[in-house]
Amino acid sequence: MKPRLRIAILTRNFDPMGGGAERYAVALAERLAVRHEVHVFAQHIAHQAPGLIYHRLPALRKPRWINQLLFAYLAQRHTRVGFDIIHAHENGWAGDVQTVHVRPMRHNLLGGLRGLRRGLRWLKIATSPRLATYLWLERSRFRPCPGRKVVAVSATLRYEVAMSYPESATCLAVIPPGVSLPDKPPTQAEARRALGLPKGIPLLLFVANDLARKGLDTALQALRDSASVLSRCPQLAVVGGSPEQIHHYRRLATRLGLEGQVHFLGPQRAMSIVYAAADLLIHPTREDTFGMVVLEAMAHGLPVVVSRAPWCGMAADLSEKEAWLMDHPDDASSLAQAIQRLLTDEAQWKQLARTGPLVAARYAWDDIAKRHEALYRELLEARCAS
Repeated sequence: MKPRLRIAILTRNFDPMGGGAERYAVALAERLAVRHEVHVFAQHIAHQAPGLIYHRLPALRKPRWINQLLFAYLAQRHTRVGFDIIHAHENGWAGDVQTVHVRPMRHNLLGGLRGLRRGLRWLKIATSPRLATYLWLERSRFRPCPGRKVVAVSATLRYEVAMSYPESATCLAVIPPGVSLPDKPPTQAEARRALGLPKGIPLLLFVANDLARKGLDTALQALRDSASVLSRCPQLAVVGGSPEQIHHYRRLATRLGLEGQVHFLGPQRAMSIVYAAADLLIHPTREDTFGMVVLEAMAHGLPVVVSRAPWCGMAADLSEKEAWLMDHPDDASSLAQAIQRLLTDEAQWKQLARTGPLVAARYAWDDIAKRHEALYRELLEARCAS
């Protein structure tokens, strides 16, 4: 029997409702705790699970960049000794395993810039303590060093990290998020009743923390175009978003003539009910390093329409028989066509509904946790051999 490990998990926000990165950190920690001693170091803890040992670190509300620096310092200070593996989900210098969930800031700031434009951008960075600090923290986690692995959540993200920090290429790996197959989801009628949604009409689903980045404007335009063609007018349930974003998109829906057709549900903790209520997930995302909502919807047997890679990292591993792949996230007419086709072609809808759980089975959380454990032991063996 392999020895039990003492593992430290570093993440500022330990909350499954915080977003894809947070759900990844929480789910992985829970499964590792079944076989190991797992300590969670976080500034915000909104999830209690058996077997986990929690350490709440001090936090600053503002400015965020100083808080990020504070967390990096405190995380390193509290995990300096006593742990077999330190697994970080945040930029900083502490961590044997660094899981990267978002596109590198260096890629966003400097990608594709040349000559004078690149020089001016570097000048902006040099004169901004905020940008300089963020880049320094990012570079700290990507620096190559023996006994460290940088884990990207998709092959698309791995490529972007390698392009931004070529020196990190030798220590890069890919381990995607996992998913739990639903046990006994409610019926569609039960789910809609619980959420206050209308019955007997086609219902589209849009899920995102950042409604703009995931393409809600495209979704609303496609809904308007579909409504003018389909005999049964579909409606849209929107999950997530800040109060300010919800207010903005509620006004946009009104301007598009979609009053009564769009239901803003806000953040939801019981997502199985949400997926059970819908007929189709639409995800015209402009930036998703993986796209956990797509995986979760497929696990619930919900057909999905999603942007191709590189806009959605998971889409690189999907075929046309497993999902409807959009060529561009801003193409509302293409999304409308997909909606019309899948709501009228029962055979194609059923095909995608059948293949979704089969795709999700490739990402079972227990298997993903075992891949992390294998990586941990590889690092420990290399450490002992050196």
